[in-house]
Amino acid sequence: MKKDKQEKIILTSQDIERSLKRLSHQILEKNPDPAKLALVGIQTRGVPLAKRIKKIIKDISRADLPLGELDITFYRDDLTVIGPKPIVKKTIIGFDIYQKVIILIDDVLFTGRTVRAALDQIMDFGRPEKIRFLTLIDRGHRELPFRADFAGKNIPTARGQIVEVKLKEIDSEDKVVLRGK
Repeated sequence: MKKDKQEKIILTSQDIERSLKRLSHQILEKNPDPAKLALVGIQTRGVPLAKRIKKIIKDISRADLPLGELDITFYRDDLTVIGPKPIVKKTIIGFDIYQKVIILIDDVLFTGRTVRAALDQIMDFGRPEKIRFLTLIDRGHRELPFRADFAGKNIPTARGQIVEVKLKEIDSEDKVVLRGK
């Protein structure tokens, strides 16, 4: 495969690992009672990130946090334009979210529309005490008033650029790449 001349590696595998450890420590610092915490990854790449954070938090604090998975496909506001046969993945929330501090996890924060859809879906499962948002990459260009409570890296981008997160669980390698001018 020909390498795009406009490709820039933003995070290496080691950078991703370091960011996830730092983010896990920040979660615990801001939430001193791990028994109230639950992690929810947004499909697709938010799920393996949530699983990694769960493991790191368990290594740090011995707390085995509940873990959920969200597929926001049917909660999107652009469902009619993404195609006639959207790929639907699993949504699994196998715990009571009442009185929980939910850490919602995704790979990239861009316009905020994914976060909005995820919040709508979470609320269908009940009313948590709080919802906090964690993203590996915050690239700006918000269309809705959302911000990350925890961000691995802020990357200023041009609107036409693409931030591509690759994770070994899905893509056989860990890295974050910025493509385009």
